[in-house]
This record gives sequence, structure tokens and C-alpha cells, in this order.
Amino acid sequence: MSFIEVKDLKKSYDGHQALKGLSLCVEQGSIYGLLGPNGAGKTTFIRILNRIIVYDSGQIYFDGEPLEQKHINRIGYLPEERGLYRKMKVGEQIIYFAQLKGLTFGEAFRRTKKLMKKFDMLTWWNKKLEELSKGMQQKVQFLITIIHEPDLLIFDEPFSGFDPINQEMLKAEIQELNNKGTTILFSTHMMASVEEVCDSILLLNNGQKILEGPINDVKIQHKQNIFSIIYQNPDSHFVENDVFRIKEQKNNNYLIQVTSGAEPNSLLRYAMQFGEIRHFEEVLPSLNEIFIQSVQNSNLKTVEQ
Repeated sequence: MSFIEVKDLKKSYDGHQALKGLSLCVEQGSIYGLLGPNGAGKTTFIRILNRIIVYDSGQIYFDGEPLEQKHINRIGYLPEERGLYRKMKVGEQIIYFAQLKGLTFGEAFRRTKKLMKKFDMLTWWNKKLEELSKGMQQKVQFLITIIHEPDLLIFDEPFSGFDPINQEMLKAEIQELNNKGTTILFSTHMMASVEEVCDSILLLNNGQKILEGPINDVKIQHKQNIFSIIYQNPDSHFVENDVFRIKEQKNNNYLIQVTSGAEPNSLLRYAMQFGEIRHFEEVLPSLNEIFIQSVQNSNLKTVEQ
């Protein structure tokens, strides 16, 4: 079931088309990765979802209904540009923003105390934001984003500025929220994080969708028939031919590319004659490789047009 459905969304600024007929579906309870190079249209789309800016044409449905202002309290948004009150105390600030999202003071206070305890932040309660490091300030903004327990969470570069320990803490919290049913839209340039936490991805370039689908499906679509072979004790060096080409070799480890039409089993049978095989598997491309190649191909098509 789609929680967010977008149909033919268009947005222009002073003659520049930021979104060129974008369509997508974010399934309820999924973690959906929104990817793309700088200027691809990601931030424009996120701001439209949050009703910060108005789109020119198209349709957006939120939980089966046309997106309206009434849905905003069901959304939590962590922008890339952090924006909090530097002179305001941490505890007061989280409570204040929770009340803006519709919570009573009592409920906002209870949730703030619970979350700050969970993240080992209670000692910060009476500290002004400006007294905290950049990373600590970002943790405060993260709590503000999730305090009202929204149905949709939108994270724009959520790990920017965090050390590895805090990155792992945030990933665990995002996963926990998702396990409870929260739908998450996740925008980042950190491909490793996308592979760790996302179910599906959409790749934008020049305001257009160039790639979409479950991560494993996307990888399979872009596979290059490359296999990893690790020998226990090779009897001799692997000999390539017109069908099996060596892409990389290090000691007893080989990466072999199989030409189109050849079966993996034929490679395995061929490889066995060179020694005992300890490991054999197909190597799928990383999201980073797919990202770079897809954007380059998209840019090339744009130039040719």
C-alpha cells in the first residue's frame, strides 16, 4: 500500500525546471532512499512534501488523501540546514517544538524527558544550544524531528557531522522507528548508509527519475556477470579465454567476468580444473557504482539531445 504517491510533479524557478514530471510511490512502512547529485531536485521535492513551497502541477497523495496542510503534523522533517534557537535551553526547545506539532505541554515534557534519557542527554536539559558542539546540536534537532511520533519521517543528510558512534546510534533509532511502522524518506549522498537501511531507492538527475526500485532488484538489473572465485590451493594460474575474462586477481582470489550468454555453472566447471575452490559467488555492483554510472549515462543522453 502506497503511503506517498506522486504523479507527474513539476516545479520551475525562473525558467529552470527543478522537477520534470516526477512520479513515485513510497510504500507504507518502508525506508525509501532519495538519491541524486547536487541540483537533481531532491530538496525541491522534500520542501514540496512539507508544503514549504508550492508545486506548479501534478498530484501528491498522503496516506490515500490529496496532500494538505492538515497532514503536516503527521510529518517529521530533519533538514540538511539545521535551524534551532541558539539562546534557548535544550529541554525547553524540544518541548516548544513538540507543542508546535500538536502535543500538550504535559505530553511534550514526558516525551522529551524519556527521549533525552534514552540518548543520554538529560545533563543537557538546561544548557543553551550555543553551548553544545555541532554534533550535539544535531542530536537535539533529531529528537525534535521524532518527538511527536510522526507517521512519515523525512531525513535530509541525517548523518552529516556525526562521528561513527553517533551515526550508528541514529541508524539504530531509525530502524527501531521503522519497525514500529513509521514510513521513512531518506535523502543522503552516503551510499553505504543507503545500502544498510533502505528498502527501495529512487535516483534523480536533472529533475527526472532515472532509476527506481528495491535495492536488490536494482543491483541485479545492473549486474555485469562478474564472479568471485577463491581457491584453497590452486594447482595452476586461472587461464582466461574468450568467454571468461580476468578482471582482477590477487593471490588466490579472482574476479572473472563472464561474456553474455554463458552460464555461471560453465564458469564453475571450467574454474575447477585449476584447483580446489573455497568460495564462488556472483558479485553485484555497489550502489555507489550504480549511482555514478547511471548519472553519467543520464548526463550523456541530455547532452546528445
